[in-house]
Amino acid sequence: MTEQQETQQETQQVQKKNRLKSQAPRLALFMATLIWGSSFVMMKNAVGAFPPNYLLMIRFGVSCLFLSLIFWRRLKAIDRSYLTQTAIIGLCLSLAYTLQTLGIQHTTPGKNAFLTAIYVIIVPFLHWFVEKQKPGGKNLLAAVVCLAGIGLISLTSQLTIGLGDGYTLLGGFFFAAHMVCVGFFSQDKDPILITILQFGYCALFFGIAALSLETFPRTIDAAGAFNLFYLTFFCTSLALLLQNYGQKYTSPSTASLLLSLESIFGVLFSVFFYDEVLTLRLVIGFALVFGAILIAEGNFSLKSRSELSLAGNEAAEQQN
Repeated sequence: MTEQQETQQETQQVQKKNRLKSQAPRLALFMATLIWGSSFVMMKNAVGAFPPNYLLMIRFGVSCLFLSLIFWRRLKAIDRSYLTQTAIIGLCLSLAYTLQTLGIQHTTPGKNAFLTAIYVIIVPFLHWFVEKQKPGGKNLLAAVVCLAGIGLISLTSQLTIGLGDGYTLLGGFFFAAHMVCVGFFSQDKDPILITILQFGYCALFFGIAALSLETFPRTIDAAGAFNLFYLTFFCTSLALLLQNYGQKYTSPSTASLLLSLESIFGVLFSVFFYDEVLTLRLVIGFALVFGAILIAEGNFSLKSRSELSLAGNEAAEQQN
């Protein structure tokens, strides 16, 4: 092999490595979104084996401990402002998950996934209330389209909303409140510490509710244990780390598009693994809600529930 051929081969290898490196963050975001999409079915199955507050206490408590062990060097930066501000953030997040979990007990995983996603539409209006920044025309359009989709998904023939859908919609409001609080309190904070502390507060709040209101099951079958393990390590810790990595090296436009697929994956998993039946009315409703999400994220300022904690330092670069 000549020297020129060797140089060309080395150049091709470098280019191949660079292409793979550039695709890795996108793959990480795709995997995080896929995992979050699967969480709705896992959560539906898990609430059949565990009382909701015990389930959430274990999920967030173990995730908090797991991330603390990985990022233990950062813990020394925690001060009073971290503790007070993340308490508010954690309260909003715990209320959001409580309502979402109550909702999924009385509705399907697919509907739970899409109705939760309305936080994307609500955030600009809550941000208007907190920061006095009026939403743009696209936010109003997204809200109208989203309401039409919600009506098709949730309204009964008597024009009422079922209990599960109602809880889920209220949970979406608190997910939006969580995003606004993260953006307001933590622009100068370490997003990893914000994550760890809010998970810790969630575990505390859920623990108090569990000990006060629920009884831990005497027996846990293998399926229930697996669902809990999956929700804790895959849907909470791993997915968050994948998103941290992916958003750091991916453009906001690409990341927003990938993250918005969460509700789509939620429905697909529900259809294939929960036997959810999709009627034409549901499909049109899902399409309208997804369209509203794309309209709302038209400025590609990142805002994903999956971002549970990242909004902290990302809020300076993106929006939810």
